[in-house]
Amino acid sequence: MKLTSESFTDQGVIPPRCAFGEADLANHVRLSANRNPQLAWSDVPGGTRSLVLICHDPDVPSRADDVNQEGRTIPANLPRVDFFHWILVDLNAFGGPIPEGEFSSAVTAKGKAGPLAARGARQGLNDYTKWFAGDPAMAGEYFGYDGPCPPWNDSIVHHYMFTLYALNVRACPVSGRFTGPQVLAAIEGRILDSAVLTGKYSLNLAVPA
Repeated sequence: MKLTSESFTDQGVIPPRCAFGEADLANHVRLSANRNPQLAWSDVPGGTRSLVLICHDPDVPSRADDVNQEGRTIPANLPRVDFFHWILVDLNAFGGPIPEGEFSSAVTAKGKAGPLAARGARQGLNDYTKWFAGDPAMAGEYFGYDGPCPPWNDSIVHHYMFTLYALNVRACPVSGRFTGPQVLAAIEGRILDSAVLTGKYSLNLAVPA
């Protein structure tokens, strides 16, 4: 199975229009267009009944002490953890490519609605739900796609891994409000094949992607 995009190439730079935040000389970062990238797949295995798409960043700092703090830099050797940006399940394997901006085309304060989504699919809660939990202006349930916005003072480039899973079941066995780890646990043993497309992004002007 193959996963490709017209928005960026594998191991290439994700364009700012597909990010939650973009670099700003005056304020380090500003909100961006937050458009989901175009995605297309091919060579889907026989017996596929649905697809699951998950985007996660494995390069997120494990501690937030230095995140976006003036005069500080997040060290490269700091242990890193996963941050989930998009969880899309029950996607029709033969429904055609996802156009850029179909599932997200702006930053939505307090999060986009869910879990029901376009194409009869469902979307899980991404990790901006936890990130903004203490911010009265932004706190809410963030369903669907919300793109890259790595710390502007991080010393490493972040990688965004879009992974497509072909399943042998029509509906992913999760219900209600679900997360990326819950989906990964639920589809274990139901995966026929998978494909990965990785994009890079940085908001640190001294560490270009």
